[in-house]
Amino acid sequence: MNGDTPRTSRALVLDEFGTLPRLEEREVPAPRPGHTLVRLRAAQVSHLDLNIIDGAFGVLPELPFVPGTTGSGTVVASGTHPEGTLVSLRGADTGIRADGAWQEHILVPDDAVTPVPEGTDPAIACSYWSPVGTALAAVHTVGRVQEGERVLVTGAAGSVGAMAVQIAARAGAEVIGAVGRESKLAHVPGAAKPVLAGELSAETVGGPVDLVVDTVGGPVLRAALPLVRGRGRVALVGYTAGRELTVDLADFLLADVSLLPVNLMTRGDEVREEAQSLLPALNAGELTLSIERFGLERLPEAIDRLRRGELVGKPVLELP
Repeated sequence: MNGDTPRTSRALVLDEFGTLPRLEEREVPAPRPGHTLVRLRAAQVSHLDLNIIDGAFGVLPELPFVPGTTGSGTVVASGTHPEGTLVSLRGADTGIRADGAWQEHILVPDDAVTPVPEGTDPAIACSYWSPVGTALAAVHTVGRVQEGERVLVTGAAGSVGAMAVQIAARAGAEVIGAVGRESKLAHVPGAAKPVLAGELSAETVGGPVDLVVDTVGGPVLRAALPLVRGRGRVALVGYTAGRELTVDLADFLLADVSLLPVNLMTRGDEVREEAQSLLPALNAGELTLSIERFGLERLPEAIDRLRRGELVGKPVLELP
């Protein structure tokens, strides 16, 4: 640790599940072998984080606890990573069983640290993995999109949906992006034809599609299924609009459409290298990842807007 490192720094500390973390000063962790001390620059606020602070996740930490499952910053001290290296943080129970990224300094196992290209926006470095990795898995690994195919993406203004639109378009597909609210039509990436999910039909999407990347589930998925051509595919990513789907088995068999789950936890290794290779394109704006930025003191606002579904981009806490 260099002489410029302070003795204390700020952290958001959770004392009771179902409440919001409070901001406090904490001792900066002392370096130790096999671990890397990082000065955080940005940390994502995700639905997984909300499940943990609500006490609704299957694995819960001992309290008091600092949430935050993903973050990015610069190395302060490490036996593995050079001081000053820009890194992203995830895994090794960070933000799940062990204190997470909603703080200015964190000590994590070396294998929870991944160097990212110098000059990358820390907010991108901490938030790209889930939308980019999931979109790559949905479009390529699971959806097997081919050049010239027609792809319908639901939730196309969300972080995963918008990235799926862009990745499908880069693969040479014709893309239609469906959103649930008229106010979100303008946030569908320009590579897609925007439509309202409540108006999905063969006419509004321009005929049968080869692949649906569904990020919302529920009635939107039900409306999208009849639009898929025979032997087409549906990559199932999320269920924010509903967790249940009822189908008539006779119709389903006749349609001959494959329903394919996308689980980034099991597919991560398959897309990790390609996702990392897209960081320069993200940083240069060739691919767009929408981010809404908040200071630590604005965490309640970030959480409230995330719960209400009002955010267009990924909410990120910035720690300048």
